[in-house]
Amino acid sequence: MKAITIKEFGGPEVMTYGDRDQPTPGATEALVKIEAAGINYIDTYQRTGLYPIPLPATLGLEGAGVVEAIGKDVTMFAVGDRVAYTSALGAYADYAAVDQSKLVAIPEGVSTQQAAASMLQGCTAHYLSHSTYKLAKGETCVIHAGAGGVGLLLTQIAKNIGAHVITTVSTEAKAELSRGAGADEVILYTEQDFEAEVKRLTDGAGVHVVYDSVGLSTFEKSLNCLRRFGMMVLYGNASGPVTQFNPATLGPRGSLFLTRPTLFDYTAARADLEWRAGDFMSWVRDGKVKLRMEHNYPLAEAQEAHRALEGRKTTGKVLLIP
Repeated sequence: MKAITIKEFGGPEVMTYGDRDQPTPGATEALVKIEAAGINYIDTYQRTGLYPIPLPATLGLEGAGVVEAIGKDVTMFAVGDRVAYTSALGAYADYAAVDQSKLVAIPEGVSTQQAAASMLQGCTAHYLSHSTYKLAKGETCVIHAGAGGVGLLLTQIAKNIGAHVITTVSTEAKAELSRGAGADEVILYTEQDFEAEVKRLTDGAGVHVVYDSVGLSTFEKSLNCLRRFGMMVLYGNASGPVTQFNPATLGPRGSLFLTRPTLFDYTAARADLEWRAGDFMSWVRDGKVKLRMEHNYPLAEAQEAHRALEGRKTTGKVLLIP
């Protein structure tokens, strides 16, 4: 089979496209013929070694396709089932052996490409809004990278809840996308000080929660956007990791809360995985959440896909198609 393999950490050039042995499913695994694999920022962190993984490795934590074979102890799925998954390495390939505990069934009315675009970013938007900080009607949130994959989904979910949404983006084109997703206010951080704008828009009160996937370049100002007892949800580091912070500063700022959540923990329990994936894919099926999937790359062009993502040349979801 064909796969994308890395043998060392580094830039997109360390990813090579070529032949690799097709995996054999273990006792509790299913062999999935991948029809679409999602690309996410965490893939770039693993590729560079920011999040180290054993090498050599096939990248990709999110995929969808059809079950072609099952291990002897698999009871939850059968050959021919359409399935999707996240949090299992190896999706940048024609085939992946995935433990049944990671798989979810794709409901009727949802395509495999939609399912692949739903698992990591969709479940992330779900846990952020329904668990890490459970948004309520009438509350106000800031969502950084409002035109990104999670940003567009989180905005729609927040609006469906009834929250007031302020997003930040880098260009007017991205601002239009964010408004299209339902954002009440959009701040062009390249032209405006987002901290000052948030304070102006909230009459100095601040917001209940900031969802920040950018990291280093937005972290301090994001904290300053919060109202008393507000929560800073740092769930990514697209601009670099936050490596120095004094927790004592949370007190004078209003007894704030700071958390660094991961999807792995919020889907570790089977019931949580099924809840989040089930909710999100039903929203997609019913038109309550619209996916933006304009960036599909052949599997062989994974390098180009990573360069586009890291260069902030994409909006919405980026998929690799074997």
